Amino acid sequence: MKSRFLIFVGLMMGLSLIAVSLEAVDTVPPLPSRFSDANIDEVPDFQKHVVPLLSRLGCNGRACHGSFQGRGDFRLSLFGYDFAADFKELNDPDSPRIDTADSEDSLLLTMPTDADIHGGGKRFDPAGWEYRVLHNWIQGGAAFDGDNVAKLTRLEISPTEIQFSATGEAEQLTVVAVWQDGLREDVTPLVRFTTNDDVIAAVDENGLITAGSGTGDTHVVVAYDKAVVPIPVLRAVGKLAGRRYPKVETPTRVDELVVEKLRKLGIVPAALSTDAEFLRRLSLDLTGTLPTATAVEDFLADTSKDKRSKKIDALLETPAYAAWWATKLCDFTGNNDQQLTNTSPVRNAPGEIWYRWIEQRLAKNMPYDELAAGIILATSRKPNQSYVDYCKEMTELHGDDRDHKISQMETMPYYWARREFRNPPERAISFAYAFMGIRIQCAQCHKHPFDVWSKQDFAEFSSFFSGVVFGNTPVGEDRTVYQNMLKDLGISKLRGGELRRELTNKIRAGETVPFPMLYTRAPRKVDENGRSSGSPLQEASILGGNVVRFERGQDVREPLMQWLRSKENPYFAKAFVNRVWANYFNVGIVDPPDDLSLANPPSNAALLDYLTQGFLDHDFDIKWLQREIINSRTYQLSWQTNETNQADDRNFSHQVPRRLPAEVTVDAIAMATASDQEAQRLHAEMKGRAISIASSSERFLQGNNSATFGLMVFGRSTRESSCECDRSDDPTLLQTVYLQNDQDVYRLLDRRNTGWLYQVSQENKWAMTGVGRANNSSNSTSKKPPANYAQLMQSLEKRIAYSRKQGNAALVKSLQERRRMYVQRFGPPNSADQEEPVEDNSNDENIVRRVLGADEIVKQAYLRTLSRYPNEQELAKCVKYINESEDTINGVRGVLWALLNTKEFVVNH
Repeated sequence: MKSRFLIFVGLMMGLSLIAVSLEAVDTVPPLPSRFSDANIDEVPDFQKHVVPLLSRLGCNGRACHGSFQGRGDFRLSLFGYDFAADFKELNDPDSPRIDTADSEDSLLLTMPTDADIHGGGKRFDPAGWEYRVLHNWIQGGAAFDGDNVAKLTRLEISPTEIQFSATGEAEQLTVVAVWQDGLREDVTPLVRFTTNDDVIAAVDENGLITAGSGTGDTHVVVAYDKAVVPIPVLRAVGKLAGRRYPKVETPTRVDELVVEKLRKLGIVPAALSTDAEFLRRLSLDLTGTLPTATAVEDFLADTSKDKRSKKIDALLETPAYAAWWATKLCDFTGNNDQQLTNTSPVRNAPGEIWYRWIEQRLAKNMPYDELAAGIILATSRKPNQSYVDYCKEMTELHGDDRDHKISQMETMPYYWARREFRNPPERAISFAYAFMGIRIQCAQCHKHPFDVWSKQDFAEFSSFFSGVVFGNTPVGEDRTVYQNMLKDLGISKLRGGELRRELTNKIRAGETVPFPMLYTRAPRKVDENGRSSGSPLQEASILGGNVVRFERGQDVREPLMQWLRSKENPYFAKAFVNRVWANYFNVGIVDPPDDLSLANPPSNAALLDYLTQGFLDHDFDIKWLQREIINSRTYQLSWQTNETNQADDRNFSHQVPRRLPAEVTVDAIAMATASDQEAQRLHAEMKGRAISIASSSERFLQGNNSATFGLMVFGRSTRESSCECDRSDDPTLLQTVYLQNDQDVYRLLDRRNTGWLYQVSQENKWAMTGVGRANNSSNSTSKKPPANYAQLMQSLEKRIAYSRKQGNAALVKSLQERRRMYVQRFGPPNSADQEEPVEDNSNDENIVRRVLGADEIVKQAYLRTLSRYPNEQELAKCVKYINESEDTINGVRGVLWALLNTKEFVVNH
């Protein structure tokens, strides 16, 4: 037999795609060839043939009998993965779809062959092979043994990769199912085929792939039984693919793997970024911090060949690195103070403790698996610690020297305390997002359409989270101790809000008060409806894979953490690697970064596998991962494109300009407008920095008034779930209005003592005459609203009404707060036509008509905003503007304001 390349797909955990060369062995021909003969007497198999055929015909799709309501009093499992339920439905005594005594009279045959009576139209012909398959199964007794479901070992698909060169070219896929008993069958006619981008490649129901008009790469997804397999499809962008590809520098393994893919596509990477571009990009990406003007000057003047790697090492040791990445980890682990209400007598403390605990461990470069274990395996009390001693320790934690106390905490329990994180199904979904980078919520109701997880798999996985409880009052003997503590404090008769207020007052007075506590109990089995059955859990599988058997008294989270840490785990390390990569390239190797499903394959599997294996080999060393990525030439490429890569947005051939995250934007404005001394302080200290605001609630933001509105405008993560979608990176008109017109920006421009304009005025002995618009505003509603302000507010009111109708109280509260902040800034919509205040400084006696050294001032303005020197045209234009200004400092202010409002300032390139 002719040797061919095949792709093997395992169906259990540790799934991988491996191309191997095998000699073809005897394979059962596909159904159409076997059932073309009207006299065939073969009896098809319900699982292997009947259910997949119903899927191909669309019977169990969302629009038909696979919907939650079914159609015509007939409901099938979505995509046909609940064989027992489907078999039972077909044999429903009240409305049977099959008649073994008179097979031709079965509704399963008569309905889909008659377009007049079948709501879904005619699905197949009575003389066709599809009819004969269903007929022979019914005539043969319509059997299905639910206790002996066949196990699919793998799918063998050829070809394993398709490369097109012209529109209209076609390639046929062949899919062979290999079962546990060794049977091999060509199941191509029973497979569901979908394409992830039909502009590049379309696929029909028979697996024929046709090249579209687009160039680039995509995947065609093959689904059969429990297998989901993506097949890469590529079409070169130009004529440089393969042997014609030019020589490209690949100094690191990351570069080699990226260019290996680009060579197939004929995409040539961009040139190397300039030193100025690299420094700004690196500082913003790695530390969330704009480099100071002095830092830019020093870096550009440095002529050493290894200055880039040295700068990477230096920034990894800064407090801003730990602060910014702690914020990112708090995003996907869900540090939301609104969800931590009543978990501590001090209202804001849990969110801050959560953040500081992560920040301190990132600063020490704690391995990621240990950091995650400190969250996942968290406990409130140490072994053999009494409840009273625990409360004393917690009281001290909420007092002075909190940072030192947090550093002594072995674990961080507040992850388990969130209000929306109390039920096992909710915990399973959020946990999978945070630590596995997967979206399993679809499997809560039906088999996941893009992966192998079933409803039963979801229920068993949820059971792992049924043994953790965070309670406001302790249980057992500790409850009596708790009640005695309240008596000793003289507040035992208080309840609700009154009790919480008094506890807060007591702890502020230094008295020991009772604290809520996290504790574990024997896990309970969770059924497919998400309810705990009450019966102890003996064993459970982890998403259909590893089966864990529980010992009496065992913390159910321990085997889960062991599974996550194992080198065979397909999610834990890979999810974190992918998230880190996405931070530097705008998209993940798998994108979205929290969707590592089989139907959403990596754009460069070899690259993701290399980084993941390296991360494991280096014992989950986060800084190793950071260095491996940002020391690559790939990261340091320019954002400016060439003819081959200008349309590339997923193969990392150039940097993609991307809007700065909300926290980074707010800090960048403060940094750019700060004096040299203040800018140095902001680099060294995280106090007052937006990137170090602990939680996402308004209570935390109110402690940083200049950040509150700006963070909302630029889309800071709401942390309402662990989804990447909680953060908004979309540009809006309001962001433009904020930068041009908001009092926060003017206050930062004109601040005395710590502002750069003030520093310039003092150094040149100029009077701060035209003090900015913020000082002329008598109230916060004197700013001109955006042109669409009325429509914006109207849309907001509709969203509030809809959310209230849906019963989403948290979203209603969030939207109402946003409305309040809009009105505070711009007034009610009916006052949207108010005029902006105009300042008049024409009679000021301190105006300087001619500025000496204006060129140096302009250069400093560029360095502190855009992290580069101005070109000749920019320099001349700005100097001219300052020289012609009636008020010198207002001229400088105008230049700085204009730079803050450039696209280059708010975009990282």
